[in-house]
Amino acid sequence: MAVGKADEPVEIFKARSDKREYRRIVLQNSLEVLLITDPETDKCAASMEVSVGYYSDPKGLEGLAHFLEHMLFYASEKYPVENSYSKYITQHGGSTNAFTSSERTNFYFDINADCFEEALDRFAQFFVKPLMSPDATTREIKAVDSENQNNLLSDGHRLYQLQKHLSSKDHPYHKFGTGNWDTLEVQPKARGLNTRQELLKFYKENYSANLMHLVVYAKDCLDKTQTLVQGIFQEVPNTNRSYSPVTDQPCKSEHLQILVRAVPIKQGHSLRLEWPIIPDLAHYKEGPSLYLSHLIGHEGEGSLFYVLKKLGWATSLSAGESGGGHHFSFFEVYISLTDAGHDHFEDVVALVFKYIHLLQQAGARKWIFDELSAISETNFHYQDKSSPIGYVVYVASNMQLYPPIDWLVGSSLPSKFSPDIIEAVLTDLTPQNVRIFWVSTNFDGNTDSMEPWYETAYSLEKITSSVIEQWMEKAPDGNLHLPVPNMFIPTDLSIKTVSNKMNFPVLLRKSPYSRLWYKPDTLFSMPKGYSYDAEIAGLGYWISGHCSGFEVTVSGYNHKMRILLEKVIDRITNFKVEPDRFFVIKELFSKQYQNIKFQQPYEQALYYCSLILREHSWSWDDECEALTNLEIDDLVKFYPLLLSRTFLECYLAGNIDSKEAVSMIQHVEDALYKGSQPLSRALFASEHSSSRIINLEESKNYFYAAEGLNTSDENSALVHYIQVHSDEYIKNVKLQLFALIAKQPAFDQLRSVEQLGYITSLSRTSDAGVRGLQLIVQSSVKDPRYIESRFQAFLKTLETQLHDMSDDEFKKKVNALIDIKLEKFKNLPEETNFFWWEISSGTLKFDRIENEVAALKQITKTDLIDFFNEYVNVGAPKRKSLSLQVFGSSHFSEFKSEKVDPAEPNVVQIEDIFCFRRSRPLHHSLKGDLVHLKAHDIDHQ
Repeated sequence: MAVGKADEPVEIFKARSDKREYRRIVLQNSLEVLLITDPETDKCAASMEVSVGYYSDPKGLEGLAHFLEHMLFYASEKYPVENSYSKYITQHGGSTNAFTSSERTNFYFDINADCFEEALDRFAQFFVKPLMSPDATTREIKAVDSENQNNLLSDGHRLYQLQKHLSSKDHPYHKFGTGNWDTLEVQPKARGLNTRQELLKFYKENYSANLMHLVVYAKDCLDKTQTLVQGIFQEVPNTNRSYSPVTDQPCKSEHLQILVRAVPIKQGHSLRLEWPIIPDLAHYKEGPSLYLSHLIGHEGEGSLFYVLKKLGWATSLSAGESGGGHHFSFFEVYISLTDAGHDHFEDVVALVFKYIHLLQQAGARKWIFDELSAISETNFHYQDKSSPIGYVVYVASNMQLYPPIDWLVGSSLPSKFSPDIIEAVLTDLTPQNVRIFWVSTNFDGNTDSMEPWYETAYSLEKITSSVIEQWMEKAPDGNLHLPVPNMFIPTDLSIKTVSNKMNFPVLLRKSPYSRLWYKPDTLFSMPKGYSYDAEIAGLGYWISGHCSGFEVTVSGYNHKMRILLEKVIDRITNFKVEPDRFFVIKELFSKQYQNIKFQQPYEQALYYCSLILREHSWSWDDECEALTNLEIDDLVKFYPLLLSRTFLECYLAGNIDSKEAVSMIQHVEDALYKGSQPLSRALFASEHSSSRIINLEESKNYFYAAEGLNTSDENSALVHYIQVHSDEYIKNVKLQLFALIAKQPAFDQLRSVEQLGYITSLSRTSDAGVRGLQLIVQSSVKDPRYIESRFQAFLKTLETQLHDMSDDEFKKKVNALIDIKLEKFKNLPEETNFFWWEISSGTLKFDRIENEVAALKQITKTDLIDFFNEYVNVGAPKRKSLSLQVFGSSHFSEFKSEKVDPAEPNVVQIEDIFCFRRSRPLHHSLKGDLVHLKAHDIDHQ
C-alpha cells in the first residue's frame, strides 16, 4: 500500500514472488516518489526521471537537454569539488550514468548499502543547486562533440535520424537530439548567445520538482527511508512548470506512401516498414501492438519470417512499436535481407502486406491473446530479480506513463481482450500509410539527397498503394498461416523440495563421456532451471562456439525444459546440411567479415590485443579466406569429424532434482555414444584441450601500431594492457583494489580534465585466467602515442596519491571492495554464470569469494603500494605491458612518423604478430587435474 496526494491508500500491484515493500509518497514540493525496501539487498539505488528531453531543445541549440545531463555530474554548491560525486560512487562499489531521450532525462546510480545516505544526498544536489562553471561548460561541450563523433559512423544513429529528417520540420520529432560542437558552441556564439547562460535558463525553466519522479531502493525500512528522502529532496525547487506532451503527429500526407533508398556504412541490405499508429500507452491493458508484434514477428511454421527464411530472402525479422512519444508512435517491421532478398525487394514487401492482410481477414483471435496473456502473466510473476539499478530506472520511467497501481507492471501484462482495439491498429497498417526505408550499399552513388546531421545519402520517391497491390498479386504465396497453439507453455510452476541445502555445485555423476555438476535452487525459489515456441514461452536455448568445442545452453521454466533439451539434442545428432541455408549463412558471415573494418577503432585495438595474446586465435583475413573457399561438401564431411570424439562438461541448476538431472544427461549420452553406430566416442586423455595466452616478458613495453581499417573514421584508439598474474587469491584482490581506487581518477583526468576522448575506461581483465589491467581511450583530437604518454603521466601522479592516502581512507576502500565481493546473487542466472565459469575454466574454486575476502582483510596500504610499484607503475621491475595503437584518418601522419622514430629503451615494436606469438612462452593452463575427481554421493530426491 502507499500514500496518495490526499493521504488516500494507493495499491501498487506486484509480482507474487516479490518480497519487497513499496510506498508512494508526494513531497511538499510536489515531487512524486516511490520508496522500495529490500532487507536482502547489498546494493541500494536511486533513479530520478525528469519530464524533459531533446524535444524541448530551443531552436538553434540542438543537444542542449543532453548537454545539461552531462553538466549536472560535475559539482554542486554543497559538494563543490569537481567530479566528487562520481568518485564517491565508484570508490564505494557503485556505478552511475544518465540518458536523454525525446521527452525525458533519467539519472541513476547504485552503491554499497552502507554508503547510500551520503550518495543519495550527493545525487540530490543535481536537482537542488548544481554548479555549472564556465570552464566545465567548455570542456563538456567537447565531450558531447566527442560522443557525437563516435556516433557518426553508426548505422543505427544514421538511419534513425533519417527517419526523423523525413517528417514535418515543425515537429520536435524532426530534431537532432545529441548536439555537437557546432550546435552548442559555434552557432550560438555567432548569434551572440552564451551557451552557459542558455544552459542555466533551460535548467531553471524545466527542472521543476513537479515534473520529476524519483525511485529510491533501500535496505532500511520504509519509514526510515521516507524520513531520509523527505529531508534531502524537499529542497528541490518547484516552479510549478506544466508538462505539455507533444500531441500532434509528425508525419503528414507528404511523409507517407514513400520509398526511401538509403546508403549505410556497413555492407548488407535491410528493409524497414513503418506506419504511424496510436501508442499502446493509450491501450496498454489491451496491448494491440504487443499482440501484433507477437504474430508479425513470429518465427514458427507459416509465419512471415519462416516463409522469407525458407525462400532464402531474410536472416532476421522483428516487429513492434517503435519511437514516438505519449500521443504518437510507429509500428515497425524490420527485416535483414540477403542478396537474394534484396533482388526480390518487391516480393518481400508484398509478403509483409500479405501477412498483414491475413491477420486483417482472420480478425483478432481470443485464444492467441489468452496464450500471450498467460505467458506474460507467468513471466511477470516469476521474473528473475533484477539489479537494483536496472529496476529503479525501469520503474522511474513507468511513473511518468502509468497510474501508481501499474508502476511495476507497465505494459507487460495485457489482460483485456478487445478485438476492436486490435483491429483498429491493424487497419492502420496499410499501403496508404506506409513509410518504406530500403537500405543497401548497392545504392552508393545512385542517390540524390543527403541527411544533414550524419550525411547519410538517400533518395526518395512516392509509392502508391496500387503499386504495392500489384506486387502482392505476383508475389509467391508461401503458405502463410497463423501459429498453432504453443506446447511449451508451462503449467506446473511448483517448487521442488530439496533435502540437502548446497552452497556450491557438486560433481553428481562422472563417466568416460561426461561430468555432471549439479546445484539445486536453494535460494531463489523459482520454477526455473537453467524452438521458437519455447523461447516465447519462457524457455530458451543457445548453441555457441567455445575455445575447446561448443556449448549448448537451455534455460527457463523447468516444467518443459527436458522436452526442449531432447529436441535440441535430436537436431544436433541428426544435423543435415541444407544447401539453401548453407549459402544464406555463408553470405551472412561473409558480410560480417566485410564489416569488421567499420568497427570502432577501440574495438579494432582490442582485436589486435586478443590476436597477439591468445594461443589459438586466427586473423580476420585468414578466417575470411577460409570462409570464401568453404563449400557444402566441406561442412558435410567436417560435421561427423566434429562429433567423432567428444566429452560433455555439464552443469544443471535450479528447480530440478538430482534424479531428473542424471536422467537428462543420460539421455544426451545415449544420443551421442550408444546405438549400433554411435556418433561419438570418448576423448583420449591427450585430446582434452585448454585455452592459454602469451606470457609477456617483464620490464618490456611491447607495442603494435596499425592504421584504422576505415579511412573515413577520424577517431584513433589506444588499448594499453598490463599483464599481471595467473589466478591467485592474494594478487587477485590487490589488483581488484587497485582498479577500484584508480578507475575514477583515470576517467576524471584523461576524459574530464584533458578531454582526450568520450570513450575512456580503466578496468581489470581476465583472459584464460591471467589477470591484468586495461586502459581504453578513443579520441579524435589526439593520436595514440600522445594518449599513452598522458597515461604514463597519470600513473606517476597516482603514485603520489597512493602514498598520501590516509590509513582510514585505505580501510574504507578495502571495506568497499569487501562489500562488492559479498554482494549476494540476485537471481539464478547470476549464480549459474559464476559457477559455470569456475567449471568451464577448470579452476573449481567455488568458494572463491570467501577466500578472496579473507585475503583482502590481510592487505595493508604498504602491500598495495608495493604491488603497484612492482607490477603497474612506469618502470616497475615486473611490469609487462602491451600497447595497441590504432591511428584514425586524422592521425595518419603521426602513424607514419611512429614508424621511423628510434625505439625507446625497453620498448619493443611488434611487426609480425604470429612471429612474435611463436617466440614467447605461454602461461600455464588453469585446467586442474580433473581426472581423479570423484562423483559426490548425494541423496537422490
